[in-house]
Amino acid sequence: MSMHRRQFLVTGLAATAYGALGAPVPSAAAPTTPLWDEFVRSPDSHPQIPNVAYAGYRTGDRPLPRPWVVANVRDFGARPDGTVDSTDAINRAIAAAGRCGGGAVFVPAGTYRIDGIVQVGYDNVVLRGAGSGRTTLRCTRSLTEIIGPWGSPYGGDKSAWSWTGGLVWVCPAGRFRDQVAGIRAGGFPAEGWIGDDLLGRIIADAPRGARTLLVDSARGLRSGQRVLLKLQNDAAYGLYQHISGDIPGAASYNWADRAKLNGYPFVWPVRIVAVRGRRITLAQPLPVAVRTVWSPRLTTVGPVVRDAGVEHLTIELPSRPQPRHLYDTGFNGLLFQLAWDCWARDVVVSDADNGILMTSAKGVTLTGTRVRGRGRHHSYTCRVQSHDNLNTGFVIEKATVPVAPGSVHHGINVEILSCGNVWADGVMENGTFDTHRALPFGNVRTAIVVNNDGLHGGDYAAGPLYGGRFAHWNVTITNERAGCIRLDQVAPASATVGISPCRDFGQVDNPDFTGELNSRLESFGTTDIRPANLYTAQLRLRRHRG
Repeated sequence: MSMHRRQFLVTGLAATAYGALGAPVPSAAAPTTPLWDEFVRSPDSHPQIPNVAYAGYRTGDRPLPRPWVVANVRDFGARPDGTVDSTDAINRAIAAAGRCGGGAVFVPAGTYRIDGIVQVGYDNVVLRGAGSGRTTLRCTRSLTEIIGPWGSPYGGDKSAWSWTGGLVWVCPAGRFRDQVAGIRAGGFPAEGWIGDDLLGRIIADAPRGARTLLVDSARGLRSGQRVLLKLQNDAAYGLYQHISGDIPGAASYNWADRAKLNGYPFVWPVRIVAVRGRRITLAQPLPVAVRTVWSPRLTTVGPVVRDAGVEHLTIELPSRPQPRHLYDTGFNGLLFQLAWDCWARDVVVSDADNGILMTSAKGVTLTGTRVRGRGRHHSYTCRVQSHDNLNTGFVIEKATVPVAPGSVHHGINVEILSCGNVWADGVMENGTFDTHRALPFGNVRTAIVVNNDGLHGGDYAAGPLYGGRFAHWNVTITNERAGCIRLDQVAPASATVGISPCRDFGQVDNPDFTGELNSRLESFGTTDIRPANLYTAQLRLRRHRG
């Protein structure tokens, strides 16, 4: 049965068996799990559990900022009674804040009609309402109506708005304009990380979990600099095999037949903290090994938005029928694209095709967000090499109108070589743990209550559903459906720890790889485990060790 947030409050479970958001709390007598004890001994190189202690804004080192208000959208002509289009007024206020170096753009209590796209394209600019229950952006048109149709690689009249774009869109202003122009010209502009100027070739192998790299020349590198680490697959697909946990079955997998994955380099944005001669120290441990056979290099980072936020407001879409699968017109809520160290706080998205999305995002924190309303395609997405993002205290409400026939609700999504991402302390009254092919790896879902009624997605040609080191940790499944949550039989080098009783029915896939997966199942049938939240335990361990 569906476990609704209101039921927790009415029955009093929130104060006893459950935490503030419904996540199970272990009893005082619960021992630490053996897998946790193993992780403590080797946090940066454990074979099944990724170290996600660096997820979120500023690698978890700083709280989310609260900048001063520097602009009020009412002063630019925005109307809080919903009678006129306030898009231009809000965008002019954002631009004014950006030109003066940043600050909060205040949207006072009320309902603001939005006929276009609210675009946050400047560093240090925060779009701030008076509270998600007081400030509403009422969007009236889809992205197809505003920009035009965006064709899909799936062919026909299917739509790329089914997984990208937002009516509040955080993206560098120039990249946003170029992308809109490319879509209108009928193209499929690149969404992901750019920055090809070589800063240094890496000339020595380094193991997963290392923090230092040796380069041929550090002349263009400095402490505090943000760079891209790029690794290119070799002819034997050794990089993809490594990302898959280096299990034997990854060597025999038919990588050549996965055209939509082949050719993708692994691209990881990271900050440099020290340069000593030709040795470069990174702000966080490597999520993969670096091997010279993969042509490893450090390059510049193209345009990104930094230290921008959206907070304390509701994005409300029209209550339209849900389109069939892959035909979304783009009634999408909030998108972070090419955003680094940004955030959303106390944001509600209502009646969307897609709720809150990340495309090539790094270190973004979502906290206290909620997706509600009619059935939708994705509630949350994390795609195109999005790394080290944190979604905590989230709620996916039971759909007011069920998922439409011919449609799918994926729930919380990760795909396309994305790693280090965390979903924690969540309540999901619809959806599932959607891992959407193209070899995502090293991601964590922890301390979540889920009515597991969704389906994963992904084109078979994009390659494996799972890379190595997924961890599903302390998960209560209210309808006993194991599909997409119990990992030991389908995901390589991964861990399923502390999930409630469940059984195989619904969508249960065959593993992509043959042979022993080297995955672990521990504390099956109980959520009475310690630590209860894998992410917060890792963060405490990191801070304790300094």
